[in-house]
Amino acid sequence: MVKKIAVPLAVSAVLASALAFPAAGLAGQTADSINQQLNDLKKAKSAAQKKATDTQNQLAQVQKDKAQSSKDLNSIYSQIDEIGKKLTDLNNQIDKTTGDLETNAKQLDDAQNRVAARDQMLKSRLRLMYMNGFVSYAEVLMSATNFGDFLDRFDALKSILNQDKEILESNKRDRDVIADKKTKVEQQLAQVKQLYDQTNDVKESLQAKEREKEVVVASLSKKEKELEDISQDQQDELVKFAAQESALLKQKAAAEAAAAAAAKKKGQSGGKSTIADAFTYSGGKFGYPLAKQAPMTSDFGVRVDPINGKEGAFHTGIDLGAPQGTDILAAENGVVIVASWWSGYGNCVIIDHGGGVWTLYGHIRDGGIVVEKGDKVKRGQKIAEVGHTGRATGNHLHFEVRINEKPVDPKPYLR
Repeated sequence: MVKKIAVPLAVSAVLASALAFPAAGLAGQTADSINQQLNDLKKAKSAAQKKATDTQNQLAQVQKDKAQSSKDLNSIYSQIDEIGKKLTDLNNQIDKTTGDLETNAKQLDDAQNRVAARDQMLKSRLRLMYMNGFVSYAEVLMSATNFGDFLDRFDALKSILNQDKEILESNKRDRDVIADKKTKVEQQLAQVKQLYDQTNDVKESLQAKEREKEVVVASLSKKEKELEDISQDQQDELVKFAAQESALLKQKAAAEAAAAAAAKKKGQSGGKSTIADAFTYSGGKFGYPLAKQAPMTSDFGVRVDPINGKEGAFHTGIDLGAPQGTDILAAENGVVIVASWWSGYGNCVIIDHGGGVWTLYGHIRDGGIVVEKGDKVKRGQKIAEVGHTGRATGNHLHFEVRINEKPVDPKPYLR
C-alpha cells in the first residue's frame, strides 16, 4: 500500500492560516501580512517542488532500470529459445547415433556369425583331414597319374589355399572393421550426450537468470507504481500551492486596492496599478496557444505512456507538435501564477483566468519563459517558447485547461 505524502509543517501552517479567515477578512489584511504568507508559501512550495523533482528523478531511474531489465529478460528468452532448438537438434543426433549404434551392433553380430560359420567350416576340414589321415600337398601332387592330372591337382590345391586365405582375411576384416565402427559410434554417442548435458546445464542456468530477472522486473514495477502514486500526490499538492498562491495574490491586490482607494479619498496619490483588476473569464473560446498551427500529437485522456510504454496512462492535456523555439501564446487574459520548473512538466507557465479557470503550458525550453509570476498577460501575448524539458520525448507544447484545479479536455475551449 502506497503511503501518502506528509504535508510539510510550513505548508500546514500556510493552509491553516488561509482557512482561518473568510474571504472578506483576508481582503482586509495588510499587504505586509499577505506578503509574509506568500513568503511562507514560497518556501513550502520550493521544498515540495524539490521533493517532486527528486521523485521524478527516482521514477525516471526506476523506469530506466526496468526497461534495461526487461530488455535483458527478452534477451534471456531469446537465448532460451535458441538453446531449446539446439537441445532438440542434439536429441535428434542422439536418436540417430543410437540408431547407428544399434545398426552397427547388429552388423557386428552378423559379422561374428559369419566368422563363426567360417571357423566351423575350417574346423570341419581339419576334422576330416584328421580322420582320414594327414596327406601333404606334395603327396597329392606326386600321386598324379599324368601331367594333366598333376595340373588339375595343382589348381585344386591352389584354389583350396586361396579359399582358406580368403576365409582368414574375411574373418579378420569383419572383426576389425565392425569393431572399429562400433567403437567410433560409441565415442560419438558419448560426445553428443556430453554436449547435450552441457547445453541443458546452460538452459537451466538461463532459466534461473530468467526467474531472477522476472523478480527484479516485478519489484521495479511495484516501485514504479509507488513512485507514480507519490508523484501524483505531489503534483496535486503543487496544484494546491498554485491555487493558494493565486488566492493570496488576489487578496494582496485587494488589500493594495483598498489602501489606494483610502489614500485617494484622503487626497493622496493612488500609486502604481496592481493586479486588483484581475481578469475574470466569462466564457467563450480560447485563442490558439501557438504562433503557428501545429498537429496534435497526443490527445486528452487514456493513452500509452510515451516514456515507459505502459498502457492506461491518463494524459491531462493535449500535445501540439512544434519545433523548438516556436512562440507560445497566452490563450486568454489572465494572471501568471506559475512561471518555473514544475515537476514532470519541466519549465511551465500557468495562467489564472479567473472563475476557477487555468491554462497550463508545459515542456518549455530552458530559458524560454518570458513572463514572471504575478504578471498580467493578454490573449495572444507571447509567454514562452516550445521545448522538451521535463518528462517529454521531443519538442512540443503540452497544453491543459483546468477548472477548479482539475484538468478537462482542452479541445472544446480552442477555436
